[in-house]
Amino acid sequence: MVEGGVVGTEDADFSECWRVSWKTPYIMRLAFSAGIGGLLFGYDTGNISGALLYIRDDIEKVDKSTFLQELIVSMTVGGAIIGAAFGGVGNDKFGRKKTILAADVVFFVGAIVMALAPTYSVIILGRFLVGLGVGMASMTAPLYISEVSPARIRGALVSTNGLLITGGQFLAYLINLAFVKTPGTWRWMLGVAAIPPLIQFLLMLSLPESPRWLYKEDKVEEAKAILAKIYPEEEVEEEIRALRDSVEADHKMDEHTGKGMMTKLKGAFTDVAIRRALYAGITVQVAQQFVGINTVLYYSPTIVQFAGYASNSVALALSLVTSGLNLVGTFISMLFVDRYGRRRLMIISMFGIIFFLLALAVVFHEASLQSPNVDLVESRKFHGGNNTCADLESTALQSSRFSCVKCLQHSCGFCANKQNTYQPGACLADDKQVEGFCKADQRTWFTEGCPSKIGFLAVVCLGLYIIFYAPGMGTAPWIVNSEIYPLRYRGIGGGIAAVANWTSNLIVSLTFLSMVEAFTIAGAFIFFAMVSFVALIFIYFLVPETKGLQMEDIEKMLRVGFTPSLFRKKKTASSPA
Repeated sequence: MVEGGVVGTEDADFSECWRVSWKTPYIMRLAFSAGIGGLLFGYDTGNISGALLYIRDDIEKVDKSTFLQELIVSMTVGGAIIGAAFGGVGNDKFGRKKTILAADVVFFVGAIVMALAPTYSVIILGRFLVGLGVGMASMTAPLYISEVSPARIRGALVSTNGLLITGGQFLAYLINLAFVKTPGTWRWMLGVAAIPPLIQFLLMLSLPESPRWLYKEDKVEEAKAILAKIYPEEEVEEEIRALRDSVEADHKMDEHTGKGMMTKLKGAFTDVAIRRALYAGITVQVAQQFVGINTVLYYSPTIVQFAGYASNSVALALSLVTSGLNLVGTFISMLFVDRYGRRRLMIISMFGIIFFLLALAVVFHEASLQSPNVDLVESRKFHGGNNTCADLESTALQSSRFSCVKCLQHSCGFCANKQNTYQPGACLADDKQVEGFCKADQRTWFTEGCPSKIGFLAVVCLGLYIIFYAPGMGTAPWIVNSEIYPLRYRGIGGGIAAVANWTSNLIVSLTFLSMVEAFTIAGAFIFFAMVSFVALIFIYFLVPETKGLQMEDIEKMLRVGFTPSLFRKKKTASSPA
């Protein structure tokens, strides 16, 4: 016996997860069926980043408005904030299973609305509906998985949710590439999102409710029957005992404080253990977003274009590489999260994130300095100069070097040199007709970024950033929030943390393109690096290790309080043990 578990966890790793799942495949069936909720999240993240390129091509108002682009991307996040709040309440009142089923229905309807949208405003409505489903599923799926998982492999199984998130992103880029040449490109990209929720809905109909929720609702025999399918016979009674103690403690607290939602909410901040759990849970969820990950995932093809790859299909293909690395990194998390712990993986992850955010800033800054010049003669070749950028004539005469970067900053397009992309080119008015003139002359048209000899380094740094992000900050925050709250507060605590996550996501995704316009893309990455450093400090001081502990024992640890090892007082020889 060890603290909080019936089986030692120091040597727990993925091989243990594989052994247990092979012996009891029912556990893996539960985990992967619920984990499709993560796939919904991941697919939506991936497919909008590619679909946005083609929405811009089809709808000129969107192409000309940074705000509309940000709104289309971030409206799902706005819906997810509300969905996460409803999910927290629904989990406690109706159970985990019904909440997942409801999320599937809402997501399915949203995907159909997006695919059939006649205008950008209807796309935004569909994005909001999809967000409601994503918000409900994002916090319910890992919660359900954690409550049907043996403690010693809980981290690896909850990581299946993260694996399916990154798998969904990778799948989205593959599907986006498949529809690049298909009429109605972005409609197919967005409409295919209706398939995963339909599959999950059918699978979840045949699966049970969480045994912990059932036991809390006095459905003891149902809970025992499910636990008997999950645990070896000799461990079932130990698990039931721990559940009984937890539920009895909750009932006593209900008698003392009441059962109302507002009472629970007040109790969450007045109870020292819950408050500490919320500090940790909210910290990691906010940090997960403010390291800038969704600038990479939502806008990955756009960032690749900033690096000098103008073609939509090339940008999507390179984004597929970064998405694939995200998938690999999440699998690494499954291998090590139960051996090395959530806290250690997050701290290592943050160091890598900060380094490569700074590296990205340096690469993009250097790329801007090497931007090709604008040639007035080249610019006046197109229809006698009638299509020259309106600001070019007056500005070029006053500047010793009018570059491609400055051309784009004046809301114009850069038509690259026909013989050599890196040589001076033309700065022209940014509209579809002029773009057609440029391409008809066998030239490349740039509107997001400029030709760069070192642009490939940006793709390399993006990949390395994701490799460090995925195993730690990509999956561990969801694991921590699925296990750190006592049973009575698990729904509302996870809901509060998920709302914090999605609110942070909304702020980041809604401001990224505007931040790039105001501070350049290099400045944006420096900002995220600075915020990541602050987040690292908060994680170090507020987030305890929860690996291998029974959920009831995590509460006991929180009541005592957590202090980082470097700041603990060392025991003297005469001190009591």
